[in-house]
Amino acid sequence: MARLQRSLSLGAVVLFGIAYMTPIIVLGTFGILAEITRGAVPAAYVAASVAMFFTALSYARMARLFPVAGSAYSYVRRSISDHLGFIAGWAVLLDYLFLPMAIWLIGAAYLHSAFPQLPQALWVLTFIVVTSAINVVGLRLAKGINGVLMLVQFLVLLAFVALCVHYVLGDASKPLWSLQPFFGEGMNLNLVMAGAAVACYSFLGFDAVSTLTEETHDPERTIPRAILLITLIGGLIFVATAYFVQLAHPSVVFQSSDSAAYEIARNIGGDLFVSVFLIGLIVGQFTSGLSAQASASRLMFAMGRDGVLPRALLGTLSPRFGTPVGAILVCAVVALLALKLDVTTSTSFINFGAFLAFCLVNLSVIVHFARQPQARGPLQLLLCVLCPLIGLLATLWLMASLDRLAIMLGCAWLVLGGLYLTWLTGGFRRQPPQLQFEAE
Repeated sequence: MARLQRSLSLGAVVLFGIAYMTPIIVLGTFGILAEITRGAVPAAYVAASVAMFFTALSYARMARLFPVAGSAYSYVRRSISDHLGFIAGWAVLLDYLFLPMAIWLIGAAYLHSAFPQLPQALWVLTFIVVTSAINVVGLRLAKGINGVLMLVQFLVLLAFVALCVHYVLGDASKPLWSLQPFFGEGMNLNLVMAGAAVACYSFLGFDAVSTLTEETHDPERTIPRAILLITLIGGLIFVATAYFVQLAHPSVVFQSSDSAAYEIARNIGGDLFVSVFLIGLIVGQFTSGLSAQASASRLMFAMGRDGVLPRALLGTLSPRFGTPVGAILVCAVVALLALKLDVTTSTSFINFGAFLAFCLVNLSVIVHFARQPQARGPLQLLLCVLCPLIGLLATLWLMASLDRLAIMLGCAWLVLGGLYLTWLTGGFRRQPPQLQFEAE
């Protein structure tokens, strides 16, 4: 079996992780979080950042212990059991499979705000068709321009924050430095945590770099550092951006919360900037959706090839294009659910899968520590018991704070995974198939 080449440095891995997170998404979901938290979006991002940091510590710990591709699936399987590892993989599959749907839904909501005469469903279908076609026949071209497109969205994000600062400075009644966005009057902790549960959508991807283990120099050191740096940098970007946007627009009333940043952009920068912002956001959503669908199809192809999912549909490559066309089309069909779901429910549903995987990774650290005949010093207890326990409890709290419909859909997905695992293992009489993430 061929092996991937180790060519990535710490900087390259961190850049990949930040790009995968698509930082401009903090603007895409701002209105939803403002409504949920009643104007405490920065506080929600602080809560989400703290929870994600403790979980990132667990990911970093497991990446150091098991420097292999596969992320949560591999960590849980090796430290607890193959069956629970399958459940972790099933939770990750939820993220991968439904993430393109949420990305395209957000982009469609903003395009509908700009062109209200056209139905939102038309934009959803356009995203699905165009990105699916590119992933089938032109992914190499897409990879070539992704760097430029990523730079565009970073510049738009910086311009948005700069205009927010300029807007606040132009109003003598609005101080540039204030704790109001964090500790405003009537702030409700339950609402903040409900907002944080949705805000964690912005962090999806901090763990994706663990799949680059076999392509990274000195992965035992590089991958753990990258995971922590990506989480910290991403958290700072999200909190700072949410803070300045909240100052510029403290109200929680929008024409449409799904596309609130479009309204704010017009207010702080006029018609010209709102066009620039829309281009940057759509570029960000397009490139993110393209990458998300490619990643999802690659994961489903691996699961089909190894017999975890139907091989005939998902485990084969197109003779003409050399791409997993069946898996790409499955992603496209699943994305049609965007025609019936709103942004809040779709992002919360995806977060359910992420939170389940995060819980299992935090638990993996504790179980691995308990099973190892090693020194039980204060530092080991802190890093291998207390920190992952905090991460586990924080993630469970976030999961319980999700939208009720999202929790119901997530539980249904979990039950479906349990039933499928039962059938796949003959009633748990044999081990489930193991995924191989190495390139062939």
